[in-house]
Amino acid sequence: MTDHPLPFRDPQLSFSRRTDDLLGRLTLDERIAMLHQFAPAVERLGLGPFRTGQEALHGVAWMGPATVFPQAVGLGATWNDELVRRVGEAVGNEVRAKRAQDDRVGLNVWAPTVNLLRHPLWGRGEEGYSEDPALTSAVAVAYTRGLRGDHPHYWRTAPVLKHWLAHNNETDRDTASSSVRPRVLHEYDLRAFRDAVRAGAVAGVMPAYNLVNGRPNHVSPLLDEHLRSWTDQPLVVCSDAGAPSNLVDSEHYFDTHEEATAAALKAGVDSFTDHGTDSTVMTGRIRDALAEGLLDESDIDTAVRRLLAMRFALGEFDPELDPYAQVDDLDTAEHRALALEAAEQAVVLLKNDGLLPLAPGQGRTVAVVGLLADDCKLDWYSGTLMHRSTPLDGIRERYGAENVLHTEGVDRVRLKTSDGWLRVPEADGTQDGEARGAEGALDPALLAGRTDLPPLTCGDEATELAVVDWGDGVLTLRTDEGLYLSVADDGYVRASADEPGGWVVQETFRREEVEGHDGGHRLLHIGTGGYVSVAADGAKVAVSGEKISREDATVFESETVEYGADAVARIAAAADTVIVVAGNDPHINGRETEDRTTLDLPAQQDRLWRAAHAANPRTVLVLSSAYPYAVVDAAAALPALLWTAHGGQAAGTALARVLAGDISPAGRLPQTWYASDDDLPGLFDYDVIGSRQTYLYFRGTPLFPFGHGLGYTDFTYSGLRTELDGELLRVSLTVTNDGAAAADEVAQVYVRRAGPAGAALPSPEGSGRLLGGLVEPTDLPLRKLVGHRRVHLAPGAQERLDFTVPREELGHWSVAHGRWTVEPGAYEILAGASSADIRLTATEVVDVEAQGPRPVAARGLEAVDFDRQKGTVILDRSKTDGDVVAPASAGEEGRLVYRACDFGEGVEGLAFLYSGEGSIDVSVVGHTVQLPDTGDPYTYRTVEAAVDLRGVHTELGISLTGSVRLARIDVVPGKESA
Repeated sequence: MTDHPLPFRDPQLSFSRRTDDLLGRLTLDERIAMLHQFAPAVERLGLGPFRTGQEALHGVAWMGPATVFPQAVGLGATWNDELVRRVGEAVGNEVRAKRAQDDRVGLNVWAPTVNLLRHPLWGRGEEGYSEDPALTSAVAVAYTRGLRGDHPHYWRTAPVLKHWLAHNNETDRDTASSSVRPRVLHEYDLRAFRDAVRAGAVAGVMPAYNLVNGRPNHVSPLLDEHLRSWTDQPLVVCSDAGAPSNLVDSEHYFDTHEEATAAALKAGVDSFTDHGTDSTVMTGRIRDALAEGLLDESDIDTAVRRLLAMRFALGEFDPELDPYAQVDDLDTAEHRALALEAAEQAVVLLKNDGLLPLAPGQGRTVAVVGLLADDCKLDWYSGTLMHRSTPLDGIRERYGAENVLHTEGVDRVRLKTSDGWLRVPEADGTQDGEARGAEGALDPALLAGRTDLPPLTCGDEATELAVVDWGDGVLTLRTDEGLYLSVADDGYVRASADEPGGWVVQETFRREEVEGHDGGHRLLHIGTGGYVSVAADGAKVAVSGEKISREDATVFESETVEYGADAVARIAAAADTVIVVAGNDPHINGRETEDRTTLDLPAQQDRLWRAAHAANPRTVLVLSSAYPYAVVDAAAALPALLWTAHGGQAAGTALARVLAGDISPAGRLPQTWYASDDDLPGLFDYDVIGSRQTYLYFRGTPLFPFGHGLGYTDFTYSGLRTELDGELLRVSLTVTNDGAAAADEVAQVYVRRAGPAGAALPSPEGSGRLLGGLVEPTDLPLRKLVGHRRVHLAPGAQERLDFTVPREELGHWSVAHGRWTVEPGAYEILAGASSADIRLTATEVVDVEAQGPRPVAARGLEAVDFDRQKGTVILDRSKTDGDVVAPASAGEEGRLVYRACDFGEGVEGLAFLYSGEGSIDVSVVGHTVQLPDTGDPYTYRTVEAAVDLRGVHTELGISLTGSVRLARIDVVPGKESA
């Protein structure tokens, strides 16, 4: 018997039974209401409101003060799973603590981001962990375990992985389609999500804005086919903000919102994030879809059951049993120490010719210069700082303020108009503003700029402005008081912002030269698209909501008071050593909604390190950035380079401790640093195999390789032992600290398919080598990370490291047979300090039966299961499932290659299932098939072509022209076969 009149309140019952009981008590309207991000209370049952979605990427975001840890890519650079688990635990505890203070804080956290850093120009690279799926998975498992907690039933928070799937472009992010071939899907993109889900610490995922193979991620069949097959746990799928409406409004994938909403719900979306806190629009669409027969109540119940299961796990209905209910750990000493430890471990020493460590010494002066020398940058998913340490702060504290020289290196200018000098008027003293975001906001995109300060005017005296060009001509202008010129909703330009920020940055401008006016230029405000005009009532970029045109813009003349490079050279010459701190502002030129255009360091910052080095050869360049730079000249000329992601509240202290040698740096690069933009594929090219992307496939010479990072001591590797033990590969090795200082080392283990003895690795253009009479693919990874361990060793100490690797890590996805395959043969196990610094090698031989040729005669061919392609794109066979292949351009030929095709005893023809119109050419027989128009991309027909094929063909080549969308190739059996 139970004392609880309502079984869902009985903690002695299973969560499953309690969920079913509660679900049965909810009315249809109450159930529908729960499908929106902001679910209302059900007072008659004692249920409170519930919100999905609390940002917590590297600390509690958007809800005011919180501990700010290094950016996610910085956590990836630590290569330290245990550290990241502790960071996740601290963040989860702060979510709980802030929830106790503010019930707007949700316990369903939207973190981490596990999108792979495939392309270094992706604007959101700061949010991911690595370009490698194994490292990303390991760090994600650690972070989610920390967020979740270790109680067997109750969760500290409920983490949601972002963003499903194959999402690496902000340009056209809600309309672009990622073309993802099966091997890339299974070996690369799915892998990043799979391991974290299997580890049991993930509550759900968020689909990305983009499409994959022509189908929006929010209606992807992969949610059911793969995601939910990895666990028995009910996973909640939360839509990205506004994405349900995009299915109609921008993607035009469905004709009506009712169709779109029903399709998303049936595909597996459970919680709709759309129209902010106003749930009526989405719930209205769900009701209408139900009325039109597009949905059944069972579809609604399935989603609500998952959402309720998450709420039970979060202890909502058992506050007296919830072990995390009383957690109040916010800004504790332990969290501050952890933020420092994480920032220290994220620092990567890229180059050192012996200049570092730089021990503080009597009379030794250090110049700290650069645009980020006295800055502690935050990103879109940061909390509000309670503590702040810039590089200048940290170095002054460590070396003594009297030994530190500083200049920022900005260009200082005055701007003149025909009516006088541009100036910032004195405020009247009645202003009452605070830092944007300090108060916390459910949606900081809605935070407005300040209007309590007077706008800029013209006068007899000029205000000197610090001008920074962040690249591509994107400028910020700042006063000596540290206030950036910004534009508020009323269109006026004021010196009012502490930092650039906001969903649409209002602090950036672009200078446009004026023809026929020597030295004259206009200022375009990038955020609004309006030009600056200085009138009697002040400077503005819009009037009554209408942006000011180029023709009505004020023409400015710029007078340079001081060039930043000159100031840097002067300070550098007066110091013993120079530390140049360069990098990016995470709100400008590379962020959510905006991809980068180049790997180059912005020209203004490039001039600063060159000026410093010319004045003082003892110059160190520190790159504090959310992404890699191609700093080839700096790497060649300077004696020392370091990189750190924006390191959070303790970044400056951490950097100073590394520079001084208090700790030996041991961060490692989580992605390849390429030497040039020419090394990069197109931003929209998701075929990491075919276009040789990431360290897995790149054959060029990177500036710095994946896994690279130096320290202040030497380590040796010895005693590599490997053993294939059933379904496991066991690897062990010894790492020894040969230096005089205690330090960390990151041991890395890679595998790759071995070639014939003495043979070079196969060319990507080659036809491969023969194995058992069949052609083996040459497009396997050059090396693949399967294990890593960060260890701390005292001088002279050694540690034996053991790695257990599933044998399946030696394999790949076989498009010939539609399954994961480990081929027979030799495999190399590589151990070392980076992907390019291999110290030990061993070989293991896998003795299994070869998979054999592609059984075309028996099974036919799915068009998407190609081995190579050129000039094609993968699209959707229907709006619910399936893929087709089409020419990337209707005016150009697309080519597909299928290897080792077995036609058995012979076939008399091939049957092509297609839509659209065009032609198909079969290379092995030189036969061209004309395909008449099917009238609709989703209407298919079959056309047969008489060909005589028998036995195993090394390659079957298919060429496509026109608007044809090829779905499948079947065979017409020969008489003997039939």
